[in-house]
Amino acid sequence: MIFFSTAAFVGATLGTASGILTLCGLSLLCRSCKKGKLELSEGATDVEKAKSSVLHSLQRFRVEKSTEPIQPKARQSFYKPKPSVTSPEVINSGDQGNPDDTHPVKEAEACGHAAGGEETLPREDSMDETPCSTELSRGMTTSNSIIHPKLHFSLTYNTHSKELHITVIEAEHVSAEAGCEGYVSGCLTTGGQVERQAQTSARRLTDHVQWGEALTFPLPAGYQVEGEVSLSLHSCDRFSRNSCLGAMRFKLVDVGMMSDADCWVDLQPPKQEVPSSAGELLLSVSYLPAANRLGVVVMKARGLQSQRLKNTIDLSVKLSLKHQSTKLKKKQTRRVKHKVNPVWNEMMMLEVPRELLPNCSLDLEVLNQAGPGRLEPLGSCQLGLQASGTGLQHWQQMLDNPRKQIAMWHPIFA
Repeated sequence: MIFFSTAAFVGATLGTASGILTLCGLSLLCRSCKKGKLELSEGATDVEKAKSSVLHSLQRFRVEKSTEPIQPKARQSFYKPKPSVTSPEVINSGDQGNPDDTHPVKEAEACGHAAGGEETLPREDSMDETPCSTELSRGMTTSNSIIHPKLHFSLTYNTHSKELHITVIEAEHVSAEAGCEGYVSGCLTTGGQVERQAQTSARRLTDHVQWGEALTFPLPAGYQVEGEVSLSLHSCDRFSRNSCLGAMRFKLVDVGMMSDADCWVDLQPPKQEVPSSAGELLLSVSYLPAANRLGVVVMKARGLQSQRLKNTIDLSVKLSLKHQSTKLKKKQTRRVKHKVNPVWNEMMMLEVPRELLPNCSLDLEVLNQAGPGRLEPLGSCQLGLQASGTGLQHWQQMLDNPRKQIAMWHPIFA
């Protein structure tokens, strides 16, 4: 009995010891495995660090100072610029001028365009215009000169009869309507007074008109006096309306120098008196094509100049819609009293078919109620394709921008 109990005790003790040893071995095995994994991971990290350091070392480069200017070397072979100059006059301008001038193609290459269609990239710090574009622009020629009529005449002073004879020979570059007739008139002025006038016969006006007629001016005191002679070319249409096409003047003291010589003179257009503005009127116009309606807003006026405004100030604007010369509609704003710069802000709607709009016009007139039943006009303006200045510009903008309100100041003239 005692033997069996001792054997059992020894067996239990050995089993427990073997179990403990087994557990210790397993724990040591696990630790060794974990340590191996950590070493592998650390080794991979070191390899990556080593690779990155190698890459970083490969990307390093040296920077050296250089005093030479950096010139662009890149060329865009895929881009072919369009030629900026296509006019034959400009292309041939270098050949017609100085023979030492360079050809425009070489100038284009100097600006950065290669002969094969390649373009050299410009420097970034260059913001000014290239020299070649300036030279090409100088080579451009514009023909905006106005051709004036030319008058051919000769003059002679007769010392025996004390007379000045001016022979009108011909005129060139005369532009006039078909069927018009023209004549040359002369006027002698001495001491600020008109002494004598004479004119040639009327001839049908063409580009070249011949007269061969003499104009006689008596000079009893000789030509060494203060005075002048003016010659002017006039046209006369079938309605007997005369208009001056050009004029010229010369002093009497120059007769001795001009005597017995043929003279060609450019006739200068007559000076037109510009009417002074009597103020300005602010208008806004718009056209609605769907409703065939023309909207006119009379907004305000400023700078009205009239001596009659000192007594009474009672201002209104009268509007008239015309188709060619026929009045279609008339309207008038309310009256504003005691204000030199009145404000109305009134809209007037006028029904105008779209096909009639290009031949229509608006006439606006600023009126002052000077007394009972007595209206005094201060100035007027016109809008339409037949008008000029701001009236034509405003009307054209309205036609180009339907359904849009367009406002503009208009000068009014007495």
